[in-house]
Amino acid sequence: MAPKLLIIDEIGYLPFSLEEAKLFFQVIAKRYERSAMILDSNLPFGQWDQTFARDAALTSAMLDRILHHSHVVQIKGESYRLK
Repeated sequence: MAPKLLIIDEIGYLPFSLEEAKLFFQVIAKRYERSAMILDSNLPFGQWDQTFARDAALTSAMLDRILHHSHVVQIKGESYRLK
């Protein structure tokens, strides 16, 4: 049984290998339009391909699924971690 809500923190903190990126895409694709997800990242979407093995096609397909029906919340300002 899949959880009703999947929360993934710090996307982009560490880069994914191509195999890891493909597995992550499978998780996103299986949950797409079926179950809720909360994802967070310090990277803008334009830099996500650097995280996902520099595979622009895979990253684009993943972002299409993530951003469809989503609410994006951007938090601007200084990092509390750097204070």
